[in-house]
Amino acid sequence: MSVVRRTPWVGDPVQDEDADRCGVVTDVRGGALWVLRPEHGAGQWTSEHPERLTVVTPRDEIQDRL
Repeated sequence: MSVVRRTPWVGDPVQDEDADRCGVVTDVRGGALWVLRPEHGAGQWTSEHPERLTVVTPRDEIQDRL
């Protein structure tokens, strides 16, 4: 699994340094609030700090978007 430092997009699997958990970006509201859901299970959380979200890229096709 590789890790990429860039601003995450909707659909990116990320690790949230603040929340100390992994999830998937489901929405970016106004370019200022990232909404995430757990990789498994229900619920969601938000982040106002995209610099603390590390994009985890387990699939090669995500690399094509860099």
